[in-house]
Amino acid sequence: MTYTDNIIALATPSGVGAIAVIRISGKDALTICQSFFKSVSGIRLSNQKTHTIHFGHIVDKDRVIDEVLVSIFKDPHSYTGENVVEISCHGSLYIQQEIIQLFLLNGCRTANPGEFTLRAFLNGKLDLSQAEAVADLISSENEASHQVAMQQMRGGFSNQIKALRDELLNFASLIELELDFAEEDVEFANRAQFKDLISRIIGVLKRLIESFAIGNVIKKGIPVAIVGKPNVGKSTLLNALLNEEKAIVSEIAGTTRDAIEDELIIDGISFRFIDTAGIRDTEDVIETIGIKKTFEKIEQSQVVMYLFDASENKNSLEEITKIQKKFPEKHLVIIANKVDKLSKSEIVNLKSSIENLDLLSAKTAEGVEALKTKLLEFVNTGVLKNNDTIITNSRHYDALLKALGEIQKVQQGMDSGLSGDLLAIDIRQALYHFGEITGEITTDELLGNIFANFCIGK
Repeated sequence: MTYTDNIIALATPSGVGAIAVIRISGKDALTICQSFFKSVSGIRLSNQKTHTIHFGHIVDKDRVIDEVLVSIFKDPHSYTGENVVEISCHGSLYIQQEIIQLFLLNGCRTANPGEFTLRAFLNGKLDLSQAEAVADLISSENEASHQVAMQQMRGGFSNQIKALRDELLNFASLIELELDFAEEDVEFANRAQFKDLISRIIGVLKRLIESFAIGNVIKKGIPVAIVGKPNVGKSTLLNALLNEEKAIVSEIAGTTRDAIEDELIIDGISFRFIDTAGIRDTEDVIETIGIKKTFEKIEQSQVVMYLFDASENKNSLEEITKIQKKFPEKHLVIIANKVDKLSKSEIVNLKSSIENLDLLSAKTAEGVEALKTKLLEFVNTGVLKNNDTIITNSRHYDALLKALGEIQKVQQGMDSGLSGDLLAIDIRQALYHFGEITGEITTDELLGNIFANFCIGK
């Protein structure tokens, strides 16, 4: 796959703004731009140093379209590895379209989604995992996802994989060499060192694979369902957590008939709170649909906060047991609400009757901060603080699982005294899966799927 033509796209979000940036990349980017750029100082872009900015006008024949700044990046010292020009113009939709149309009629074509980053990958400026991290960085919505994307874009993950791949490739070469001297019965690859390497690779792969559970949470956020009987304060709790009047609060039971969702970032981690319809037997058709949705939301959530009225806690333990039995795999947080209505002795009795009980008053916000702290306990953020590599990409996760399977086959083969030619088959497969991650092994279909999810100007 090679690209030799010139591409253009809007690099800033579409719409009206103070400025817009139009990006051009390709062998002739500087020459094409020079045809329509009139510098106030009379310079020619091709004669200027890379990474410089020049003031002037974009002119179509005798018509001045706009006053602009043109930034030039000469190959190979650019994002794409090609000549790149970025035109900073005023943010009028008319001006943006006029400039882009002018260049489309004179040697450029519209860039495909992610094509600038694809060219950066093809020209060796980024490996594939780093290129994917660019998309993650653009879409990051909280501190944790930003930190993970930055670490991957800087090569933290790919450097680990490359180091393992290089060591494995070195031993694979020695084993392959042994096959050429099979009749002499010589051994180039030290089997003890190879066993140590395989054990180390298995340990690293397992740690990376396990990190995906955390990475998935960081990338997508943790869905948290707030459930319980009608009128126990679920909507009040949602409002207290978000610190805004998101849900309607009423003394009338069954006010919430549909799921209400909103997001809150706690210590860099995104939580999606879902206020659900109260669980009870009802003949109201609309409320019944809402209750059905409640159980659907519980299925979709990773954490379930079961709320009950501490001042009317009859049958609460029975309801909690039902939820635990119905959803045994869910993280269940049991919360006694409206504790501001209880005496100290009643609070003590309540805590002794239900294990791991959280107490709060959603109305006064008492206990809300403690609840946020407890939610954070479900996410091991320690790995972020230690700058450990975290996997957030399902494609990487799948490739790591396959690589681990092949490496374990190599380990089993060595333990059973398998011959070098058979070991070499599994080693090659493991190397293949490592190469899939960094992009040393790719297909046009794979690249198409990855870069199709990028925005046009990236």
